[in-house]
Amino acid sequence: MVAIIDDDESVRLATASLVRSIGMTTSTFASAEEFLFSPHARDASCLITDVQMPGMSGVELQAYLLKNGNDVPVIFMTAFPEERIRQQVDAAGAIGFLSKPFDGGTMIACIDKALKRDRAAKGGHASRAAFEA
Repeated sequence: MVAIIDDDESVRLATASLVRSIGMTTSTFASAEEFLFSPHARDASCLITDVQMPGMSGVELQAYLLKNGNDVPVIFMTAFPEERIRQQVDAAGAIGFLSKPFDGGTMIACIDKALKRDRAAKGGHASRAAFEA
């Protein structure tokens, strides 16, 4: 399951539609806190999150998850691409840092990379079909 976290509903819906178009299941969240309090906080195979959101930012979410032993692959998207933020999230293991609006093909490539990393971390060798709806 791919978790999509963005305070902008139109971005959440468009990203979820893109992810579902490649056969993946999704859950969407309006905030990092909503995601953390959901039952999906531990079972997501990949996170796609906005960098800047009210409350906890996507960067803070990544740091929180890592601090608590959850190294789920994270793809960031932002309308304000700052090199300093890119370097920070990359150093923490981000899979991608995409500027809005982003190319759908680029997002799909990031998701494929994230799922491969997630499977390797779990010791599995399943095909993407194992993660499809």
